Amino acid sequence: MSAQHVLATYEIETSLPLEHAAEALAGEQSTGTFIRVQRESDDLRARFAAQVVSLDELPLSGQTPLPGFRGDAHAVRRARLVIRFPLDNFGPSLPNLLAAVAGNLFELREMAGIKLIDLDLPRAFAERYPGPAFGVPGTRRLMSRDSGAMIGTIIKPSIGLAPSELAEVVDELVGAGIDFIKDDELQANGPHAPLEERIKAVMPVIERHADRTGKKAMYAFNITDDISRLERNHDLVLENGGTCIMVCANLVGLPGLAFVREKSALPIHAHRAMLGALMRSPQLGFGYTAWQKLARLAGADHLHTNGPRNKFYESDPEVFNSIADVRRPLLDFESTVPVLSSGQWAGLAHETYAAVDTTDLLVMAGGGIHGHPDGAVAGVESMRTAWDAAVSGEDFASALSRSVPLRRAVEALGGIRA
Repeated sequence: MSAQHVLATYEIETSLPLEHAAEALAGEQSTGTFIRVQRESDDLRARFAAQVVSLDELPLSGQTPLPGFRGDAHAVRRARLVIRFPLDNFGPSLPNLLAAVAGNLFELREMAGIKLIDLDLPRAFAERYPGPAFGVPGTRRLMSRDSGAMIGTIIKPSIGLAPSELAEVVDELVGAGIDFIKDDELQANGPHAPLEERIKAVMPVIERHADRTGKKAMYAFNITDDISRLERNHDLVLENGGTCIMVCANLVGLPGLAFVREKSALPIHAHRAMLGALMRSPQLGFGYTAWQKLARLAGADHLHTNGPRNKFYESDPEVFNSIADVRRPLLDFESTVPVLSSGQWAGLAHETYAAVDTTDLLVMAGGGIHGHPDGAVAGVESMRTAWDAAVSGEDFASALSRSVPLRRAVEALGGIRA
């Protein structure tokens, strides 16, 4: 594609003639309005108008039209539409890009459904936004895990632990050989367990184990907050020897995530909280392929994809597609780590590895570790045993026969959805 354009791919449903609908969308998001105006000259349109690149009809989705739809519900047709937007209209700017490719489109009455599926971005965006600073190699280096799946967990209970109790949980997990621990997205900087107190309780525990073993577990402290507080929250982690920060990307917004990337000296663990509001509907919002490109552009070193058999709405094929999306090259950026979470436990290792064929993953098991009947130490061992077996080619039954923690995990957690 031209270095001076963005290509945006949509799936639309409408009862308008498809060609008419496509042209209307392109005009609405560039030079046009519902009627040709005096100064919308041919020369101006040639330079600034968005252009329809392709339009391919698709089978109907069978979904009820969106609320407020104006048209004949019995005459709805569906299509995949690619529109080319001139970069001159908005420049390499994330918020202004979104105003163009996703601004008022979702509100148009003529659309029975409209979803932004993909974006093809020119190199100008890489010149403005540096993308991930650490990615897979930097993350592995900081947690001293050169190979194999990176095994992690979430602090449970999610909220309610005093900093001293949090330190006890971390002590147990790090002693078990965990690679990564993160705050829950619900735990940020509340009055019960303020961020600074949590940092000062946790980091001495991690440093003590690192001095003993030479391996420093990575803890992602949730610094999500008002934009004006993000830099100071990051600095608290850095000043106390932390090696990772967590940001809820949708809650601070993509420009907020880019701001953190600009200021950060640490890997950014980007949580996808609230993404369902943007993505869950098959008729409205964003597809994961488009969204993950924007999050990586803004600087995400780790990015949540969900995992197979999760408790949320995405199917296993959708999850595996999301993992593949995050691993695809983007503008020569450093690789981002896919983060598998929700419902993950040792019994999914073989299935997951067979589907994704990589260990450049951060596999997060909450209940799969904390809910192990013999405790978190056995939970970590069951995860490590299962993943090592999957990668080495040892079948699950063989690993089960030699590992008590894995057998106990199967007995207790075979139906886990947490």
